[in-house]
Amino acid sequence: MKSNRIKQLLAEGKITSGSWVSLCSPIGAEIMGQMGFDWLLIDMEHGAGDYQTLLSQLQALSASETVPFVRVQSNDPAVIKRVLDLGAMGIMVPGIQSMEEAQQAVAACKYPPEGIRGVAMVRAARFGLDRDYLKEANGQIMTIIQMETVGAVESAEQILSLPGVDVAFVGPADLAANLGHTGDPAAKEVQDAIGKIEAAAKKHGVPLGSVSRTWAASQALIDKDYKLVSLGADISYMMKASQRALENFSKATGR
Repeated sequence: MKSNRIKQLLAEGKITSGSWVSLCSPIGAEIMGQMGFDWLLIDMEHGAGDYQTLLSQLQALSASETVPFVRVQSNDPAVIKRVLDLGAMGIMVPGIQSMEEAQQAVAACKYPPEGIRGVAMVRAARFGLDRDYLKEANGQIMTIIQMETVGAVESAEQILSLPGVDVAFVGPADLAANLGHTGDPAAKEVQDAIGKIEAAAKKHGVPLGSVSRTWAASQALIDKDYKLVSLGADISYMMKASQRALENFSKATGR
């Protein structure tokens, strides 16, 4: 089985770069993979894609060294199983509310006896040609728990003490909404909640991750030793570059 380069980098204490992939395009994913990100996350929670577009994007990313993660739409073992079978090397699970839900997510990502993932001849195992996959998958595939609810904050100590939780990924936008500060993740209550997550992660040795939409925000995460730093998204890169081009055109032509 191909080793998970992100697990190795995290074991070495390295900070890793990533980006969201939401365009549902294999060419878009291939281009992003060629840019040199350590990991890319294909978003099936808010993205418009399905299993077929996911498959084509995973195939496109296999041409690069970038590690493919997928955010599933819910904490559903059947969904997680299908996404892993297609070849994702990490699963991000949104909306976790409790230790029990986190345990369910971890179990869905692992074969027995550590979990409940079903066995089949799947793309992830090169359709049976990779005879080491069943032995090595539990150690290579990452479970990334999104910490973005009041329940997750209240249960942070228990969730982040669980074996098999590889990353605590802070979702500031949803956390703000959960706390009654929709659109304002800078609110003190939200930042205090994030501080509780950070403290629990540090106590239990769980790497932190989060999103950033500006370099200043990315630098802030790096300064706080977050290990998975999302530098943006394919959609925002396209929009910002287009906006800059049109602004320059307007300055030059008056239109």
